[in-house]
Amino acid sequence: MSAAPRFCLAGATATGKSAVAQSLAERYNAVILSADAMLVYRALDIGTAKPTAAERGDVPYFGIDCVTPAEDYSTAMWLQEADRASEVEAPCIVAGGTGLYFSALLRGLEPSPPANPALRAELEACTLEELQARLQATGRTIADPSNPRRLVRALEILESGGELPSGWQNKVKPALTALTWDRAILHQRIARRVDEMYAAGLLEEARAARETYPHWSRTAAQAIGYAEAFAVLDGTMTLAEAKERTVIRTRQLARRQEIYLRGQFEVTWIRGEVGDTVESLAEKVAQEWKL
Repeated sequence: MSAAPRFCLAGATATGKSAVAQSLAERYNAVILSADAMLVYRALDIGTAKPTAAERGDVPYFGIDCVTPAEDYSTAMWLQEADRASEVEAPCIVAGGTGLYFSALLRGLEPSPPANPALRAELEACTLEELQARLQATGRTIADPSNPRRLVRALEILESGGELPSGWQNKVKPALTALTWDRAILHQRIARRVDEMYAAGLLEEARAARETYPHWSRTAAQAIGYAEAFAVLDGTMTLAEAKERTVIRTRQLARRQEIYLRGQFEVTWIRGEVGDTVESLAEKVAQEWKL
C-alpha cells in the first residue's frame, strides 16, 4: 500500500461533493476514488450526475465506469478499486455518498453470514427490541445495537455458530468530513439538478441504456431517475410526474444518507451557505484537512 495520504469527503446527494473533490484534486495533484454505488455503471451518466470527461480533466479517477448495468457490483469489488487508487503515488480523495463504501474502507468489510434464508426471514420479522434481546442472550455486543440491519447480520453469524469480527464491538466511530446544507437549500439544489438532468438528455440516455442492456442488475435498477424516465418512455407517466417523482426519491435518499453518516461516523460537517461557490467550499474543506 502506498504511503500517500487519503482524505474522505462524504455527504448527501446534491451537496456538491464531486465538484469540490475535483477542485481539490486539481489543486493538490490528487486522484479521486468515487464512493458512489451508482457511478460504477457505464452508460448511466446523466442520471447519476457522473462527472463528465471534460469535468474530470487530467485528474485520475477510480470507482467509475467499472461494470455495465447488467452486471453485479459488490462492496468487495469497490475495495479492489480502493486498493488500485492507493497504489498511485499521489494523495487520494475519496468522495461520494455511499456510506457502506466508507464503512468498508475505514472499518473493514462486513463478513457475509452463512446462507440461511429461514433464519434471515425469522430475524427480519423481529422487532428491534426482540433482536436486541436475542443478541443479549448470546453474550455478545455490537457497537451499534440500535441498527436493525447490523443486528440481523450479527445474529445470522452467531446463531449459525460463527464469531463476530472484533471491529464490530469497537465503539469508536471512524472520522469523516462531510458536506451539508440547510434542508430547504438542499431541496432547491435537488430540484435544479433534476431539471438539468432531463434538459441534458436523461430520456435519451435511458432509452439507449435499456436498448443496449435490456436486463439490469438489482442495484442498477434502483438508480433514481431511470425508472421514472422509463415510465415516460413507456407512456405511463408524464414528464412533469417523472420529474416530481425523481425529486421526491432524491430527497428521500439524501435524508437516508445523512442519517447513516450521523449514526456510523464521527462527522465533521462542512456547511454550505448562501453565496458559497465550489471554490469557497473547497477552501473550507482544505482548511479542515489542514492542506
